[in-house]
Amino acid sequence: MPTPYGLPIWYELITGDAAAAKAFYSGIVGWTITEFGPAGSATPYTIWNADGVGVGGLVEMADAPGGPAWVGYFHVADVDAKVAINTAAGGKTHMGPLDLPGVGRIALIADPQGAPLYLMTPDPAMGDQASTAFSATLPMRCAWNELTTLDTSTALPFYGDLLGLVSTEKMSMGPMGDYLFLDVGDTQIGAMMNRQAPEQPVKWSFYFRVADVDAAAEQVRAGGGTIIMGPMDVPGGERIIVALDPTGASVGFVSGVRQ
Repeated sequence: MPTPYGLPIWYELITGDAAAAKAFYSGIVGWTITEFGPAGSATPYTIWNADGVGVGGLVEMADAPGGPAWVGYFHVADVDAKVAINTAAGGKTHMGPLDLPGVGRIALIADPQGAPLYLMTPDPAMGDQASTAFSATLPMRCAWNELTTLDTSTALPFYGDLLGLVSTEKMSMGPMGDYLFLDVGDTQIGAMMNRQAPEQPVKWSFYFRVADVDAAAEQVRAGGGTIIMGPMDVPGGERIIVALDPTGASVGFVSGVRQ
């Protein structure tokens, strides 16, 4: 069964130091690595594998616009139509839409408030097997997708039009505002919130599941990364950290069982 529209189906790290990133994430998350591209290519595409299945990728790019970052790919039925929705709402298109033979049709956009994301329709040649890149429970997958935005009151209806996201539940964070949980159908994929300071980036953040966040925090430090937040317990029974990897990309890790 194919992945429902609106769900994330791939996660990509853009970084200026592929070797450092490979060592860091393979050690902490447990991903194995394969290279994709023409034989002898100087810049092959690196695929992150979990349990032998591709769940994300890595692109080495020096001086990437916006710096090192994780970017999510969201499944849509018609990339061009969704790009048009984003453009009409005031968003920007940074790449595409374009076809990648054997992979699918993609576009890299920034939503009207500036958060980058990919839109993707997989090539039919890839089959109709559901992506496990996002899973609330499986190890080595992204377990939570979190949007920090300028104004959730306008971001929520926009993402409803773009991806079919809805919010039927929220959690008060006091003076920080509400944390709006995001669903695609019956699947809760994450949440959105307003940024708390002008210097805070507007972006999607991703939390990858590990066996033990406290052990991961030690590995982050040993691997040249920096802990930004945590380890800390979060409502629902899980435990998280937010870190900078050694190449400067922000990333989250989570462990525990969600109640």
